[in-house]
Amino acid sequence: MDNNRVYKMKFSVIYPLYIQKAEKKGKSKAEVDEIIYWLTGYDEDSLQRQLANEVDLETFFNEAPAFNPNASLIKGVICGYRVEEIEDELMRKVRYLDKLIDELAKGKPMEKILRK
Repeated sequence: MDNNRVYKMKFSVIYPLYIQKAEKKGKSKAEVDEIIYWLTGYDEDSLQRQLANEVDLETFFNEAPAFNPNASLIKGVICGYRVEEIEDELMRKVRYLDKLIDELAKGKPMEKILRK
């Protein structure tokens, strides 16, 4: 896997895909946002600023205000990799978000997605 290629992808391109995936399964943009806020510590304003600035994934995660310490509770397979076994910290953060959006799209309750 070419991590640098992934890291340079614009979050503003990925974000609508997360929303689209959720909405296809009857979920909402608000639920996607709630997951992003929980995982990264962004709020509505700071998330919108990151989208407007068209930051890449590397910048998005490196500038996250408060990455959730409970993210380490996220387990399972996403894109053929076990998230808990990904050694590269930045890639693990990217895959954590992918995994949470996947769980939302599969209908998992928000309390379980947010590891409450």
